Amino acid sequence: MASRVLPGVVSLEVEGASDAGTGSGFLIKGGYVVTNNHVVALAAQGGDIKIVFNNRKSTTARIVGRDPGSDLAVVKPEETFGTPEITLGNSDQVVVGDPVIAIGSPLGLTGTVTTGIVSSLNRPVVAGEDNDPDPAYISAIQTDAAINPGNSGGPLVNAKGEVVGVNSAIATLSRAISSQSGSIGLGFAIPINQARRVAEEIITTGAAKRVKIGIVLDSRYRGEGVRIATEPTQGRQPVDSDGPAGKAGLKPGDIILELNGLRIQDSTELISLIRSKSPGTKIAIKYKRGTEERMASLTVTAEAEPTPRPS
Repeated sequence: MASRVLPGVVSLEVEGASDAGTGSGFLIKGGYVVTNNHVVALAAQGGDIKIVFNNRKSTTARIVGRDPGSDLAVVKPEETFGTPEITLGNSDQVVVGDPVIAIGSPLGLTGTVTTGIVSSLNRPVVAGEDNDPDPAYISAIQTDAAINPGNSGGPLVNAKGEVVGVNSAIATLSRAISSQSGSIGLGFAIPINQARRVAEEIITTGAAKRVKIGIVLDSRYRGEGVRIATEPTQGRQPVDSDGPAGKAGLKPGDIILELNGLRIQDSTELISLIRSKSPGTKIAIKYKRGTEERMASLTVTAEAEPTPRPS
């Protein structure tokens, strides 16, 4: 499996105005490379990107588009040297316990392969720097395959050699314990079905659609589920009357308990699950109004059409 997939995995060396970093990516149709937004963000304002292929040949690349909200990006190398594209799988078919391989360039060590299993699904992860105004909300595949800095953007592959996720984040014991900054068996990958949709939209328009259901959440609520705000917040009404939630009958103060049968623990989990959906996807929500539990069917919509941005 590793020998079949390795040729399509690349290493990225990124230089910005005042900093540099490394990451991983993989080749898809059309000669494009999928990676993480945080890997290439340094080069977004005039930096340089160098892509090194598994055969050690290298070339420069340009950013096609970035989506900070999902932590995904697409770049276009000048040459691909006949490198085969990688095969994309179906992340909806992934189950806990599946064997997986993580491939990438941890700590700059290109072509590194680690193995493990899928430890959990729909794990809510917020990725981004401290005080980031637009962090990435990921409903992630969790794995115990060793993932370290530099693995970001590389593929998580199933037993058929198909990519089922984009390795994006790791958990550490504490930011204050510098010696524990590496893998502790908690790695997180963006499901490939979401990555495929975002990549297609980036390649087509230069940006990805941000999905929504048209509500504002009450950040002070600490009870069961997640509560819709009762008062306007920063000029936004708690429920957009023309949005999916408003059309389905949800009102300010309603408490969302479940999404598609999954019990919702907090707002991060709800946001991550919704953002993982494609526009037009139908979801079932169980919510509580007063003492009465109700069901609603919503169709996720996209925010205003993205404006194409030059690469």
